[in-house]
Amino acid sequence: MIKGTVEVYRGGLVLPSMVDERVADLAAAIREAAQVVALTGAGLSTASGVPDFRSEGGVWERHDPRDFEYGRFRSDPAGFWEDRLGLHETLFGEDVEPNAAHEAMASLERRGFLEAVVTQNVDGLHRAAGSETVVRLHGTSDRVECEDCGDRQAADPVRERAAAGELPPTCDSCGGVLKPAIVLFGESLPTVALSRARELHRGADLVLVAGTSLAVEPAASLPAVAEQTGATVAVVNLEDTGLAEQAAYDFRADVTEVLPAVADAV
Repeated sequence: MIKGTVEVYRGGLVLPSMVDERVADLAAAIREAAQVVALTGAGLSTASGVPDFRSEGGVWERHDPRDFEYGRFRSDPAGFWEDRLGLHETLFGEDVEPNAAHEAMASLERRGFLEAVVTQNVDGLHRAAGSETVVRLHGTSDRVECEDCGDRQAADPVRERAAAGELPPTCDSCGGVLKPAIVLFGESLPTVALSRARELHRGADLVLVAGTSLAVEPAASLPAVAEQTGATVAVVNLEDTGLAEQAAYDFRADVTEVLPAVADAV
């Protein structure tokens, strides 16, 4: 049994003793669905020790988000990179590894029950856990890209160069300034990733929303895209997402407890 959790289903309170039954029901729905898509957010990252951005005591109380605007990168790339190194240390200073929720999704994909993961996270933990088809709406922190020629490369060696004093780090191919391959404040989401995410949700029979409060657009609207074509929506999140009335399954619970239980039951 999943201990210490409460599940809300269509607005009705379900006691912890009944959670296992709902897990079994969701597992059966996943088995029967032709296409299952997962939409994930910060709740999966925080379970691996990555600090939350917006909550009390979160990242944006220790760093000024204005320092990471695209306009700041363009006007002061050296200062941007210096602050970016500090932000990276805050986020990933400890060894951050995939958790049981990441591994459960990788297992579902490997066994043919999950078509893709669409994630708002930039930490690369889905890939590290073994997920193959990952649509990263906000990019990824494990790569950098050249603003001039578009060349992409691994981020770790570039961060090492920046920490050693190369501010800003530049492209070996053309000398252009390198930028983290993430969506900065003031940038639009990559059109290819967003288009693919919408396509996946339109074609889904079941959408598994995990670890996201659905507070940030356009990702917040993706479950509605799926609902319009009749998809079942299942939510696993500690806080209310606003989908309790629409979702067929709404687990107010730890993703590292519910998702492995669901994956084991599929």
